[in-house]
Amino acid sequence: MKLAMKWFLWYLCIGVYVMFLGGIFYYNLFKWTFDEKLKQQAIDLVKVHAFQLIKGLSTRQSAITLDEYDVISNALAKDERVASLVYLNRYGEVRWYKDTAMIGKSFDEFQQAVSIPTNSIEQAYTSKTPKVRAVPDQPFYEIAIPLAVRGEVVGIVDMQVSRKGVNQVIAQAMNKYVLGAAGVLFLLGIPLYFFLHHFVLSPLHNLRDAVEAVSFKNLELKFVARKDEVGDLATALTTFLQKVKAERANVLVKEKQRGVAEQRWWQSILMTIVSKNHRAIVVDEDNTVLYTNFPLAHQPDPNTRLHLLDVIDSQQQDVLRLVGVALDRPNQVVETDTLFRQEPCHVRAVHLEEEGELRRTLILFEPKRAAAGGPVA
Repeated sequence: MKLAMKWFLWYLCIGVYVMFLGGIFYYNLFKWTFDEKLKQQAIDLVKVHAFQLIKGLSTRQSAITLDEYDVISNALAKDERVASLVYLNRYGEVRWYKDTAMIGKSFDEFQQAVSIPTNSIEQAYTSKTPKVRAVPDQPFYEIAIPLAVRGEVVGIVDMQVSRKGVNQVIAQAMNKYVLGAAGVLFLLGIPLYFFLHHFVLSPLHNLRDAVEAVSFKNLELKFVARKDEVGDLATALTTFLQKVKAERANVLVKEKQRGVAEQRWWQSILMTIVSKNHRAIVVDEDNTVLYTNFPLAHQPDPNTRLHLLDVIDSQQQDVLRLVGVALDRPNQVVETDTLFRQEPCHVRAVHLEEEGELRRTLILFEPKRAAAGGPVA
């Protein structure tokens, strides 16, 4: 997998992870903010009309006044957020409820007929401050607001306020959060990818091209010096190539020295066991000429190595076939008669081969006229 793709997947995973954690944080923040706002709005809604309600309660405790009725039925009960409302006087008698049959009943009788989900009424009456309790397993808040005069509670407004509108607002806010977070992630990814491409990917591509362009002749890495990790990698590659270059030079020197030593070795052997009028050729496993005991027609550059075909005419198939037979029969002498340099010769060839050792082929040409005249010292 490409580095850019790995970076993209990693960045995407990190972005989703951060968005998820941020979503949890913002969801709870939105929930707390909008819930508190809903609670405060419900309390403020009652406080706005508290003067008229307290005035009615102070004027007549037994029955609701017209001003109170107008406030309760129109301003409070008809609010879209209010799901249920009960209005109590100082004695706990129901002063207003949507079911008129409950009006005038005591709080205990009302509680037997209508379920009160929380104890917010008792808490508000005792503390003389508004109390808010969440209704279990339902999207409502029960809010009890006491109406007090000189520290004495003269009535209580108890409302069940729906959270439906809050949930809708939170859902809209979370949708906007997701869109905003995705936009931020995208906008942040552009400069980060530019940084990755400019300072990481592009130098790596240039380094790759420089490595591919390295010539075996000089083993030089042509790469602009950098002071970052890519530059350190290029420096390490340059050091490695210098070591390879030095090692190769040592190997070439050793091979050249070994070749010269081997030529002297063959020269000493052939001068000892081969007559002067016999011609000998020694080739390696690639049929490259290592040594001849006779001068060549065209003296080549001493540093240039000749092939067997440069010494033997390609039309002399007998010699070439003999060499092929010798290769198939290592360490065995094979013989034939042929012409070499327009002179009839008896040819012997042997392919010297040992496991793990160098392979050499010795070709010996014996002129027949010398053989007819008797042995030569």
